[in-house]
Amino acid sequence: MGVIMDNELIDEINYEILLLIKIGFYGDDEILEIIDDEFIEEDISKDLISNLLLENKENLDEPKEDSDDFIKLSKAFDDLTREKIISIHNAGYDIEEGIQDSFELFTHLRNNKYEPIGFCFYTFEDIENAIEENSLNIAFGDFEYDEEKGLKIAEKIVKTLKDYGFEINWGQSVDEIIEIENFNWQKRYDGKDYSMDGALEDFIRLSSE
Repeated sequence: MGVIMDNELIDEINYEILLLIKIGFYGDDEILEIIDDEFIEEDISKDLISNLLLENKENLDEPKEDSDDFIKLSKAFDDLTREKIISIHNAGYDIEEGIQDSFELFTHLRNNKYEPIGFCFYTFEDIENAIEENSLNIAFGDFEYDEEKGLKIAEKIVKTLKDYGFEINWGQSVDEIIEIENFNWQKRYDGKDYSMDGALEDFIRLSSE
């Protein structure tokens, strides 16, 4: 029975390692740290995790470049940032964390005399879904819980994404997430911070252009 449990555990760790590699936002040290934290109660040696990471990297053809879809998405997020919409790649694990990150950035930017009007983001869960289902969800909102402002922000996001050739599914409601259909997630690790800190740097840089 113990061997079966061990094999199941190894399979689970391998799945998580492979997912983190495919997401393309994490270097080897970050992957080791995430896996170590996630399975801390299992008391797994770091050497074993390192070996599993090495095996997965050897067996997987890591992308040599980002997909056209990811490149277009990054450009769209830059354009939205210029429109004073905080745009975060990989904003936490789920939508609650993404909203937290967005409001934290909003407070920081306002305290430094910047005027963001809204936010958009996708999360770790959304990337996992994009890898498995070829569909990427984009959450959005304003900072005053104003439905009219929220709709205007959503319309800007949808228009920008469509301008880059994306197929969009959205019910024109502030309560419905924007879905990019037929999205090919392929991301090579390049060392850039695409999460909250990266979004902050982008907002400050692009706002001054």
